[in-house]
Amino acid sequence: MNAQTKEWRAKADGDQATAMREYRARKNPNYDSACFHAQQCIEKYLKATLVKNKASFSKIHDLEVLLDLCLPLYPLWEPMRDDMQLLTQYAVQFRYPGESADKEEAKQAVTAMNRTRDEIAQTL
Repeated sequence: MNAQTKEWRAKADGDQATAMREYRARKNPNYDSACFHAQQCIEKYLKATLVKNKASFSKIHDLEVLLDLCLPLYPLWEPMRDDMQLLTQYAVQFRYPGESADKEEAKQAVTAMNRTRDEIAQTL
C-alpha cells in the first residue's frame, strides 16, 4: 500500500473510532458526531481506493458519486448503494442547528459504516 493510500486509510480509521466512541458513549453521547464521522470514514475509504488505483476525483462528499467512480474497478460494490445514500446525508444534515440525530439514526449510520468499511478494506 502506498503512503498516500495509507494516510487516507488512517484518517478513515480515525473517523471510524470517533463514530464508534460517540455512538457507544454512556454519558453525553453525540449522535450527530457519530453520524458525521460514519460518513467521513466511508468517504475516506472510497477516496483511498481511488488513490490506490490512480483514479482522479474532485473534492466532494457525495458517497454515491465516489461509489460510481469505484464501480468500474469493483463492480460487486453496487449493493453498497443503499448504504452510500444513507451515509451521504450525514455529511451535512446534523452539522448545524435545527436537526439532531437520535440513537437509532446513529445505530443505522455505524452499522452501514462498518458493513461497507469491511468490504472496502479487503481491497486495500
